[in-house]
Amino acid sequence: MPTKEPHFLTKLAWSLPWLTRYPIWRAKDAVRRLTERCGKQNLIFIVANHFEPGWNGTVDGHNLATQIARTKAWHKQARSIGSAIRDHDNTPFRHTNFYPAEQYYKSLLDQLSEMQSEGLGEVEVHLHHGVDAPDTAANTRRALEEFRDVLAEEHKCLSRRSRNDKPMYSFVHGNWALANSAGGHCCGVDNEMQILADTGCYADLTLPAIHSRAQVPRLNAIYQCGGALGQAAPHRLGPNLRIGKRPVLPILITGPLTMNWQGRRNGLPMPRFDDGALTAKYKFDLDRLDNWRNAHIGVHGRPEWLFIKLYCHGFFDHDQASTIGEPIRKFLDRVLTLSGQTGEFTVHFATAREAYNIAMAAVDGRKGEPGLYRDYELKRIMDETVAHSASRQLAQVS
Repeated sequence: MPTKEPHFLTKLAWSLPWLTRYPIWRAKDAVRRLTERCGKQNLIFIVANHFEPGWNGTVDGHNLATQIARTKAWHKQARSIGSAIRDHDNTPFRHTNFYPAEQYYKSLLDQLSEMQSEGLGEVEVHLHHGVDAPDTAANTRRALEEFRDVLAEEHKCLSRRSRNDKPMYSFVHGNWALANSAGGHCCGVDNEMQILADTGCYADLTLPAIHSRAQVPRLNAIYQCGGALGQAAPHRLGPNLRIGKRPVLPILITGPLTMNWQGRRNGLPMPRFDDGALTAKYKFDLDRLDNWRNAHIGVHGRPEWLFIKLYCHGFFDHDQASTIGEPIRKFLDRVLTLSGQTGEFTVHFATAREAYNIAMAAVDGRKGEPGLYRDYELKRIMDETVAHSASRQLAQVS
């Protein structure tokens, strides 16, 4: 539902913690690059799609029939761009579809499960809560557990380490307010990060959130919470993932947050921040690619593996073409062409689960092509089901 735009001074006050941190991050990153030189880069692209087919800017949203039609149209577009745009490993471009738990419809998740079975994007957990009034810890835990189990058992989505383990998931917080980081708005649950850990969340992909007071000072990193998981916003600060030190879950995989100096207005320089949003308001060009690369997000000690976590709202009508249509297709085609021409980098399209697996492989000291580690630790439940069915059929034939 549309809300009144905060006053400029209010937004500035919200932004001061991360704005003052930005030059400190830039200085530390420059020092890191001097000590962690790398040759050819491996760019690992992840798109966190806030997948809300019911969205139309009103409280009620679209009816179910319209949502089904929109999701089918999305599926068609996903097939088209996935066929046209493939990475260094011949993996199709696809999104990670973070579906809102509070908007569950079986028919829609059946469609998303079919997309996943075609390799066109994995399904993960999104949650809007505490919007009208602060939520409770008990209700948040219940909502996450119930949705997790429905996704795993009914739709064969999500992942786990082995068949005997509980399902695990990655997470994006609705309205950005992870672990009550927005001053009590759109959450209300201080110990939300602990609840995420308890219910099987392996990674959060909410950040950056520069248009919200929920943005924390920690920038451009794959890191773990620096505070106790039971306190509000324990992810405000925290140590980077690094080789040889296994993190406490959930980790946080942030998208790039960099200053873009190429902007112009009336011929004059007009710098702006780039937070990795796929939107019609922020056109694609190779300067943006350079900015994302220069965020240097990755596991310390493995600087050649760079993680570029982008995000979108796939059902904002004015932005959809920039998320899955011709503008993003042309841009990615240019990126892949540049990769082949220069040899400076390779491109790897990853889901949130695959990005986590690759990051854990880096922590464990693995080297080489990151695409080798897409299933390093967490395997898709859907693949377990297929393998089990094939094994039963083989046993019956024997």
